[in-house]
Amino acid sequence: MKHFLKTVLAVICGLFIANIIGLVLFFGFIGALSAGGSKTPVMPKEGVLYMDMAGLAIAEQAAADDPFAALSAAANGGAVQTVGLLAAVDAIKAAQTDPAVQYIFIKADGTSAGMAHLQEFRAALKDFRACGKPVISYIETPTTGSYYLASVADKVYMTANAGGTSMLTGISSQLIFLKDILDKLGVNVQLIRHGKYKSAGEMYIRSESSPENMEQNQVMINSIWHTFASEIAESREISEDELNALIDGLKLNFANDFLEAHLVDQLLTKEELHSKIADLAVKEKYEQVKFISFADYVASKQLALKKTVGKVAVIYADGEIVDGAQAKEVAGDRFAKVISEVRKDKSISAVVLRVNSPGGSVLASDKIKTELDLLHAEKPLVASYGNYAASGGYWISNACDKIYSNPATLTGSIGVFGMVPDFSKTLKNVAHINITPVNSNKHGDMYGLMRPFDAAEHAYMQASIENIYTTFVNTVAQGRNLDPEFVDSIAQGRVWTGTDALGIHLVDELGTLRDAISYTAGLVDLDPETVEVVAFPKPQSQMEMLLEMLGEATSEPNIFAGTILEQPAQAIMDWSKCWQNGSRDIVFARLPYAIDIR
Repeated sequence: MKHFLKTVLAVICGLFIANIIGLVLFFGFIGALSAGGSKTPVMPKEGVLYMDMAGLAIAEQAAADDPFAALSAAANGGAVQTVGLLAAVDAIKAAQTDPAVQYIFIKADGTSAGMAHLQEFRAALKDFRACGKPVISYIETPTTGSYYLASVADKVYMTANAGGTSMLTGISSQLIFLKDILDKLGVNVQLIRHGKYKSAGEMYIRSESSPENMEQNQVMINSIWHTFASEIAESREISEDELNALIDGLKLNFANDFLEAHLVDQLLTKEELHSKIADLAVKEKYEQVKFISFADYVASKQLALKKTVGKVAVIYADGEIVDGAQAKEVAGDRFAKVISEVRKDKSISAVVLRVNSPGGSVLASDKIKTELDLLHAEKPLVASYGNYAASGGYWISNACDKIYSNPATLTGSIGVFGMVPDFSKTLKNVAHINITPVNSNKHGDMYGLMRPFDAAEHAYMQASIENIYTTFVNTVAQGRNLDPEFVDSIAQGRVWTGTDALGIHLVDELGTLRDAISYTAGLVDLDPETVEVVAFPKPQSQMEMLLEMLGEATSEPNIFAGTILEQPAQAIMDWSKCWQNGSRDIVFARLPYAIDIR
């Protein structure tokens, strides 16, 4: 027995020592990666600013130097470099007067971004053209997103090689409904909501869309497409009706179709493209052309020192609004603390609240709103909307001095819902398990998930939802100086695009994040060109990223990632987490979907 115990202890000690050595080597490797990634990019004296969209991601904020970039690149066959939207837009503006930048070349294939990010990025490129330097783009397999970006260029070139596939077919959103499979599993989802357009829970209780949900989605998709189509048509000097006729008639199949429709200027082989690039750069050979990576250029401009006067803070509310203090998403307690710190910082004169959130927890939203009200009482507060500013995202931001929205931003969704699952039939009929509750009070097992609500319990939940909805409507009415009855008429959980939201006074102006910063600086007599913009929350440190990665290694992966079921599967996983560890967060103000343009 003693020998056995000694053997077990030896094995345990060996494993422990091996793990320690592994961690030391791992941290050393990470340190090496970090050191290698922190070097200042070296810019050529003259070159072409190159944007390869397959390897470039535009996000709300760029993270701190990512120590895992090399590992990710090795796993995925190439690195995707992430740049912050504001930094990207400012870098394009700087390139206008930078003698080192001859022109911009965009390889548009692989473009994938949120609608607002893509629009703001394209708008910056459109402004760049006004400086007299050209923008040229090249595309092989046009999609809606990639062609939308490519179309901003002075010249749009397309591959002359056979095999390119066109996917320029407009935009689409797919609604998924789970009632039939939940019925087979015996799961009874009890949805309590206010707002006939509040569709976040419909996927669990219906087999097809409600008329109201279909109506709002069709209007929303039409509005988004009109924004994109009108910009494409303007750039290519054709009418929007002509563009729609080409797409609806499936007339854009081959490269020659794009050429004949004047959607591209010339079809080029790789060698012919290289010749064009060299000619524009005034070089005899393509090999003489110096290319400037856009991500490196952004980094170099951020590192460049400039004299600043005064500070404007940008608070990034980027992600779902959740309870707690975790680093990911917009966690209520953590965000309230960040807002409080900004309020107390005397060096900060004014604040822009950048919202890119579909909403989430009502409790967390209200905590954040309370802190924002305290900040607003002391400093000007302006809102800028990204891809989403819906439900809880609109709750926290509607009282700002001014609201800027992107035309395609999904906003509004002023509504509330609660969901409580009942697994009694699942256990009895599928798992053949019987449950007998033992309660101290009549409704002690109301949230036990093992029986449906009775009439009194349903009324109890409905009263809670109605109270929160009324609070939401009154909050918006007060924040936007509108009549509550009018707010109720445009609320009901309905989602609006930024363009439509402007017409019903939910936002004040269509504009970019940079527009919001410039306006905010003017409110406190600061020069938008010299004001220092400080971002909150601060990007995660490398150690925080490491700890987060180690923590995620033990979390449940979404096995449907990359498939049509990714969003509903993630929604179910997130929903189930609300019931773990004694939490009972069952009331939400949240958008039910995400839309990216590809």
